[in-house]
Order: sequence, then structure tokens, then C-alpha cells
Amino acid sequence: MAKKKDKDGKASASRADQVRAAVEQAFEATASGAGPVRERAQELADELAGAASRFREVLEELRPPTVDELGRLRDRVAELERRVGELEAAQAKPAASRAKPAASRAKPAASRAKPAASRAKPAATRAKPAASKPKPKSPPKRRPPASGS
Repeated sequence: MAKKKDKDGKASASRADQVRAAVEQAFEATASGAGPVRERAQELADELAGAASRFREVLEELRPPTVDELGRLRDRVAELERRVGELEAAQAKPAASRAKPAASRAKPAASRAKPAASRAKPAATRAKPAASKPKPKSPPKRRPPASGS
């Protein structure tokens, strides 16, 4: 069938051509307006993915420990207890070796005995020294060197 000509001499478009043109215009309008929508949708998807990963991390922290994790913790505590015991034993040995020489030195009986008056009074009732000038310290007394006899 031949196309009818308009007054201007142009062939009039058939209804199919008009529908086709309208569809193309709709797609172009949608495509040009979809750019910002597509970008916003991508941003929302990224935010959702980030929230999901944070949610998984929180769930990992909240879940109870597994049997393997508890076993590793028990082993670690046992190892730490062993190390603390070794350190305490090592610290006790030098203290014990320092105590023996001090105990072997005998003090004269006069220096160990306290007068009966100082033992009888409680600490609260003893006379306090006057608040005057402090006494100057006397130099330590030197013992004569021990003789080899």
C-alpha cells in the first residue's frame, strides 16, 4: 500500500512508526534520568553490603567459643601457670639463699634483748620525741678486723 502524502509533500508516518518513535523517546528519557538513580542504587547496595559485613562480625563476636577454641585456651592457661610457677620458684631460691647467711651470723645477746620497760608499754603510750631540731646522725661504729685465731 502506498503512503499518503501530506500537504507538505512528506509521507505520513504509519501508526507503527509513531509507536516505535514514542517507545524510543520513552527509553531515551528513562536512560537519561536513570543515571542518578543507578548511582544512588549502587550507593545503597554498597551501604547494604557494608552493614551486612559488620553484622557478620558482630555475630562472630557474640557466638560462644567452639570446643577447639576452649581447648586452646585451656592449654594456654596451663602454660602460663607453669611459667608463673617457674618464676616464683626462681624468685624464692635467691631469697632463701640470702636468708641463710643472715641467720648464720649470731648477734650478741645484749643487742637482741630489749629492756623490760620498752616491752611493757604499747606503742601508743610511749613518749614521743620532742619536735625540736633532729639529732645529727653519728658515723657508724667500725669493728676491728677479725683476727685469724
